[in-house]
Amino acid sequence: MRAYGEKTGQAIVLLLIAGSGMVAIARGMTLTFLAIRLQQDFGLGPAVIGMLIGAGPLLGAAASPFAGTISDRIGRRSVLTIALLFAGLGLIGLGLAQSVAAFAIAHIVSSVAAAAYEPVSRALMSDAAPEKLRLKMFSWRYLMINAGWAVGPMIGIAIGANSPAPFVIAGLVHFIFAAAIFVIVPNVAAKPVGEKAASPAPGFRRLVLALRDRRLLFYVGGGTLLMAVYGQWSVTLSQYLTTNLADGMKIFALLVTTNATVVVLATAPARYVIERIGPLKAMVLGCLLFLGGELGFAAATSPAMLIGFMVLFTIGEVLVVPAEYVLVDKISNDGNRGAYFGAHSLASVGNFFGPLLGGLALGALGGQGMFMLFAILSAGSAMLFALGHASPPPTSLDGQVAGEGSEVVEGALHRAARPALA
Repeated sequence: MRAYGEKTGQAIVLLLIAGSGMVAIARGMTLTFLAIRLQQDFGLGPAVIGMLIGAGPLLGAAASPFAGTISDRIGRRSVLTIALLFAGLGLIGLGLAQSVAAFAIAHIVSSVAAAAYEPVSRALMSDAAPEKLRLKMFSWRYLMINAGWAVGPMIGIAIGANSPAPFVIAGLVHFIFAAAIFVIVPNVAAKPVGEKAASPAPGFRRLVLALRDRRLLFYVGGGTLLMAVYGQWSVTLSQYLTTNLADGMKIFALLVTTNATVVVLATAPARYVIERIGPLKAMVLGCLLFLGGELGFAAATSPAMLIGFMVLFTIGEVLVVPAEYVLVDKISNDGNRGAYFGAHSLASVGNFFGPLLGGLALGALGGQGMFMLFAILSAGSAMLFALGHASPPPTSLDGQVAGEGSEVVEGALHRAARPALA
């Protein structure tokens, strides 16, 4: 049985989809302009700006696995509420900061809190939705997030991108979402049957058990490579276009619009494809489309060709994102879902390494070399996901842990692929 009743589950899913869209709008109308504010208000150079902005997501990637694991223990509501409150405070701090140090602290707080929110919200959606509807829910959530990031920057410009107002408004949006989650979501902790009430460090052990699952490790590796390819594609592609083409900025704007448009139009057909061929084949197909898109960017000689290959690239994106979440969901259960989604969120370090490796390749090898690098990463990701899917589930536990009956029950339930809550 699921942790929530049908009506409550529906309300939670709708809240998470709508709330994720609102949070994406709030972050889009603020975080898009961080580099501009650091440059204009504090006079920082590109290298320092890149390091400062990249530090937040990197620390967030390290913290997010523990957020997912803690939510298994104390409940999703508490973790999500706290994460959204701190994310809101961090955004308000970004708007009001009068020094680089204050700005850095606010950025780190906001980034770590946002990183904690992501895996726990995905785990809560799996808790609330029946398995047959999870792909549809993940797909709709992804669509709302992309739509939010598409309109958020325009709202930020309309309000005043370089003023504190968008940051304060974004913080208030997070506070409202936190209050809605606290009121609507019951605080149900995913506590496996037979678990001792006072076992030492249960959350950390659950995370260790998740990371011993070879399937998850392959998925994290494949997700890291994928995130390096598509997570921050705008950073590397914009540098290439503005440096090498006379109308690079206009072409880049067209590609951004193309990406957003294809996401909206292709999300429903992509979900149908995933349902028909399965999440693994959809992942491999998406990786191949990424590979084709990168090779196309390297060979493109006109704006029309770039736009065409961006369509190909984006179709790959709308396939891999929900399919990846479904794959992780299928190897987890009610007792460890937060730990699994939390551990999987380590893949977000690709957001840091993608621009770094892409920038180095662009400087050393040129645009063609950079695109070839991303094509290779796409192929490597497909191989890792295939290896993960082919790997068997864990069949043994550490001797120390196996000596405790509670963890033996949890491991046995996991190996049997049955929910830990019955």
